[in-house]
This record gives sequence, C-alpha cells and structure tokens, in this order.
Amino acid sequence: MTLKGWRLILNKAMFVPQRYIIGLMGLFALANSFTMRVCLSMTITQMVLHVAPSEHIVGETCPGDDIVSGSEISSNATVLNSGRERYDWDEKTQGFLLSAFYYGYVLTHLPGGLLAEKFGGKWTIGVSLLCTSIATVITPWAVTVGGAVGLFIIRVIEGAGEGPVTPAFVLLLARWVPPSERSVFGAMIFGGAQVGNIFGPYISGVLLADGGDWANVFYVFGGLGIIWFVFWIFLCYSTPNSHPFISDEEKNYLNEHIVASGLHKKLDPVPFGQLLRSPPLWALVLAAVGHDWGYFTMITDLPKYFSGVLKFNIKDTGIMSALPYIAMYIFSFVFASLCDLCIRRKWHSITTGRKIYTTVSSTIPAIFIILASYSGCDRYKAVGFFIASMAFMAGFYSSVKINAMDIAPNYAGTCSAMVNGLAAVSGIITPYLIGLLTPDQTISQWRVAFWTVFGVLVGTNLIYLIWGSGEPQWWDDVDKYGYPSDWDQGPLKRRPEDPEKSEQTKDHAQDSKQ
Repeated sequence: MTLKGWRLILNKAMFVPQRYIIGLMGLFALANSFTMRVCLSMTITQMVLHVAPSEHIVGETCPGDDIVSGSEISSNATVLNSGRERYDWDEKTQGFLLSAFYYGYVLTHLPGGLLAEKFGGKWTIGVSLLCTSIATVITPWAVTVGGAVGLFIIRVIEGAGEGPVTPAFVLLLARWVPPSERSVFGAMIFGGAQVGNIFGPYISGVLLADGGDWANVFYVFGGLGIIWFVFWIFLCYSTPNSHPFISDEEKNYLNEHIVASGLHKKLDPVPFGQLLRSPPLWALVLAAVGHDWGYFTMITDLPKYFSGVLKFNIKDTGIMSALPYIAMYIFSFVFASLCDLCIRRKWHSITTGRKIYTTVSSTIPAIFIILASYSGCDRYKAVGFFIASMAFMAGFYSSVKINAMDIAPNYAGTCSAMVNGLAAVSGIITPYLIGLLTPDQTISQWRVAFWTVFGVLVGTNLIYLIWGSGEPQWWDDVDKYGYPSDWDQGPLKRRPEDPEKSEQTKDHAQDSKQ
C-alpha cells in the first residue's frame, strides 16, 4: 500500500481530534520533565554520607512527636542506603547542586523560542526533552566520574534541555488551539508540572525505600522520557496543515479559528525592538516573576518548613508536601473551564479574563501563605492554608502561562521564552534567600520569608493589572493590524527577499502618519 493510502486509512481512523492528542502528549511531557527536575531533592538525601539532626531554638519551633521503640527520635533523621558510594557534601554544596538545574534552564529559553519559530514546536520540544532524558540516565555515571562537579555539570545540561520546552509548547498551542480553548489546553499541558511534582517524590521514595539504589531514580525517569520521545515523533506535528492524518473537518476548523498568521505564511524576523518596548510584555514578565517567586519557594522549601518547623516526620512530610500540588492540579481545570466559558459566552474579554486569574493566582495565595505563617504550631491549620494557597495559584495556567500567545500569537515562542526565562531566575534566587532569612529554621524567621513572598506576589500583580493585555499587539502582524497612529520610525525591517511586502509596509506607515 502506498503512503497516501496509509494516510487515508489513518485519517478515517483518527476520530479523536489531533489537538487533544497533542494535549495529552504535552501533559506526559511536562509531567516527566518535572519528575526529572525535582527527583534530585529526594535522591541527594541518599547520596550524602549523613544528614545530622537540625538544632532549633527552644520556643521557636514545634515539638516533635516521632517515637520509635519507646524513645524519641528526630523527625529530620534520614535512613541511609547501603548501596552505592556516598559523598561528603555539606549543606552549602547540596544547595548549590539543587540550584544547578536552573542555570542551564534560564540560558536556553530564548534560543529555544527562536528555534521553535524556525523549526517548529514538534522537534524543538522532542529533541530538548530527549537531551534531558539522556542526561538524566547518565547522571549516576557523571557522579561516579566527577563527584559534585560531575553532578553540577549534568544538572546544568538537564536544565538547558528543558529550557526550550515551555516557549515551544506556547508556540505549539498558538498554532493548534483556538483562543476560546486555550485556558483548558494550558491547564492540561502545563498542569503536568503538578503531576510531576506529585509523583516524582512519591516514586522516588518508593525506589529509595529499604536502602534502594539512588541511581534507579535517574534510570527510571530518564528512561520514561526516552519512551515518550518515540511516541511524540510519530503522533505529534508542529501545525495542523503539516499533520499527515488529521481529519479535514478539524483542519478546516483550526485554519478558520487560529489567529496566528504563522500558520498560513512564512514569518518575518522577530521584531525585537518593538518587543522589548512593549508594556504588556514587560507587565507579563513581572507577573511571571511574581508567580515563580512564590511557586519556587513552595516547591523548594515547603518540605523544609513541614519537617524543620512543624516537625512532621519524614513520611508525613512527603504526604503533606504532595497535597498542595494535588489541589493545584484539580483547580487548574476548574479555573480554566470557567475562564474559557466566560470568554466563549462573551461575559468578559480575554484581557479581563487574564487579569482576573492573574489576581486569583497571586494575591489570594499570598494571603493564605501569610495566614499559614501565623498558624504557629497548629499543623493542620497551616497545611490547610498552604493547600488553599496552591489551589488558587492554579489560576496561573489560565492567565500568565498562556498570555504570550494572546499578545503575540506569531512570536509566542520568543515572547514566552523571554517571560519564562527571566521568571525562572527566581529558581536561582529563592533557595539562597530563604536560607539567608531562615538560618535557624524558626517560626519568626519563616514569617519574614513569607512576607517577602507576599510583597513580590502582590506588587507584580498590581503592575500587571495596570499594563497587562490579552489583545494581539500591532508588531506581531503589521500587515494585519497596521502601525500605531503615532508611529514615525518608518517600516519595520522585513525579509530582504520580499520587496513587495516592504512597499506595502511603507504604505501602512505613511497612512498611519496621515
């Protein structure tokens, strides 16, 4: 049978819309990427020689209640495995290793966005996560050969591999998802991060239990990433028009409703000058910085608060640390469905929707974080407030996470790279800042740290409320939107091989002046 014949058969067999296939594969991609990102937080406890019980100032932390054979033990004690070699890394070295991922992650966001716009989201995402998966698999070898230096280098490589993933997915969604469905698809795909945050530590704990080899954690998660890549390259494509077995009905629907001009024509070079002078884009950057500041504080340091201040034992700390992310994942779909419903019914505009859910995902969580810090030693009240905080933070997926494809559907990869790349610097800063603010792990010290989170979340939200937007910006498609009425800088630089377009843009500029 010919290739055309097989495509006809697949076309008829694929009764599930292909954009939902991409959504499901995207969910698996983000889930696996986050398991590879966070697994070191668990495995490093079994890679070091020992973890000494922490000393606390009397009256500033809560009493422990772990009893084994009638004698009290520290809730911070760690059972070491008897497998591979362990390493004499102090707390400072461990913190440096845990932040190594974000050094590479920040650096590749912008190149990743540009590559996605040039070569398509499919291959940018696929190759990026394949690199991270391979690096994860060879992590035990890197540690054996290079110790802490080897681990630092391989973690930077893993971060560099994951850097292009978010901007490439934003671009992919701009090519595949109509505006009225973006919140749900954003929650479906980017909510995979919470799946990874839930199952990564849990599965790691299972693999590490009873002296399990810490190397198995890297083999399992890296191997799953390689398997995912095989399915990805056969099932997913960069645009509906390049998909070999999409139904004609879905292709026509998407071509009619997709806003991005890049779906139908070759794009001009990225207008960096206008992009860097765009108030809505910088408002989005700051909103993302605020969110990531709070989010990275939670995923990095909340387990420390549960074990060091509230004195949950190790097993309960794992369970309590997972509950906020379960709530966040569930509520991401609640907020996304509500946002898309209101936009479809025209109850509010896209801009209003983005501002509503940016506020929901920043100001409300900030309030619950402060309430938790004033809960003292009432463990379950504090946990309840943290769960509520992360549940409302789920509004992020209906606002900041997808806003780049609203304001610049054609250059969503570059804009998302800029937004997420700058925001990810929080992943480098917050672990060190929390360490400086909480040297003794006391309630009062943590309260100062949480007030810092409150200030960043609320302050960046106010900026977004003033300058944020959900409307396409003129520089995203000058042929379609023309120039602003006060534009006096001549036409934007166009492709040199298209003189006719250059003449058209000159006319647009002249008309705008008149």
